[in-house]
Amino acid sequence: MNGVVKGIFIAREQGSPAEPQQTVEAVADCGLRGDRYFDDTGTFSGREIATDITLIEKEAITAVEREYTISLDPGVHRRNIVVEGVALNHFVDQPLTVGGATMVGHELCEPCSYLEQMLEQEGVCDALIHRGGLRGRIVDSGSIAVGDSVTPNE
Repeated sequence: MNGVVKGIFIAREQGSPAEPQQTVEAVADCGLRGDRYFDDTGTFSGREIATDITLIEKEAITAVEREYTISLDPGVHRRNIVVEGVALNHFVDQPLTVGGATMVGHELCEPCSYLEQMLEQEGVCDALIHRGGLRGRIVDSGSIAVGDSVTPNE
């Protein structure tokens, strides 16, 4: 059940477009260096949810685009890491190594009305229910690069 990192995105400020990256530094209990949540300036900063890192499955993006005829261009989903070959919903409360960093899944990253408003595409929330990815807390710092492995920890 190993997977691969297919994309990395950070948004430097609340509401700013997500920018693709080739590599990023994941810092334990802080987030991805350069991302809005690293600096506690994201929309959901200060709430009792883990905002260190968010992941989404490439397979989920493809399915949503096919089933709902919704366009999810790279990064518009507002998730940091796009993975392929890993069923993320299984990693709530479970450790996962992404590149050189280790995270623990906190909760499913269910879609919110904020995302639908930003995308101006009605139906995005419904399309992403249970497919919106995973929120996690980074427990061991390390770098993450496109092409890195995504491995469940035993």
